[in-house]
Amino acid sequence: MARPIRETPILLGEDARRFEERIKNPRKVSKEELERVRKNYELVLKAASNFK
Repeated sequence: MARPIRETPILLGEDARRFEERIKNPRKVSKEELERVRKNYELVLKAASNFK
């Protein structure tokens, strides 16, 4: 039987400030890293399709 999903915590104080700052200023990703991630994603999809 599945466990119930817990309530999402509310961020306050310094945690909330850091979270908001990271959302406003996401890190830059190079074209090389983006291509590496895309290739890995395609490999995972291909592997997952073999389990059907």
